[in-house]
Amino acid sequence: MSNALTHTVEATAPGREPLRREQLKAGPIEQFAVWFEQACERNLLEPNAMSLATAGADGRATARLVLLKKFDARGFVFFTNLESKKSRHISQNNQVSLLFPWLALGRQVIVQGTAEKIPASETMAYFVTRPFGSRLGAWVSQQSSIITSRKLLEMKWEEMKRKFSDGQVPLPSFWGGYRVQPHEVEFWQYSADEIHDRFMYTRQAGGSWRLERVAP
Repeated sequence: MSNALTHTVEATAPGREPLRREQLKAGPIEQFAVWFEQACERNLLEPNAMSLATAGADGRATARLVLLKKFDARGFVFFTNLESKKSRHISQNNQVSLLFPWLALGRQVIVQGTAEKIPASETMAYFVTRPFGSRLGAWVSQQSSIITSRKLLEMKWEEMKRKFSDGQVPLPSFWGGYRVQPHEVEFWQYSADEIHDRFMYTRQAGGSWRLERVAP
């Protein structure tokens, strides 16, 4: 007989009024802006944290958390090492998915779209706003590569501190940004009776959006 414990997970998200179609904006970016602002107002931990799911040419999927740095009508932008596993995946298959898990609000947003590199000028405009330590960090790690110890990273960090001691840290050639251009965006809201509200925006030919309710 197995001694494994069985854990029952109960929903803890706050109850709220049902989400109605007439409450939603005409487009997903406008609606995302409303929910994102509300998440920020609630002082959630890293409200801009999103799970990025990618799959390479072999079809094997990987998900990891990255930080949303900006969004507009063109899509959702994040930055990373361009030699990382996520970047290799995107170069082989640029179909990706994002998930914003705002659990304290009983909400999540799922984005499906294509990831494209943003221009270097756009990357530079963001890079120069990063704190000194964050700009150094971009130079330190060969992201996703195998290393033998943390000591190697610490030594590289000290080397970069000495190299850029004047505070002028150039943009690494292997660091940049991606914009996820959405073709489907789903807004999900928790309901205590488990009849959750789901609305899907789907991009149409010409750039307009179709909005439909989806069964939970």
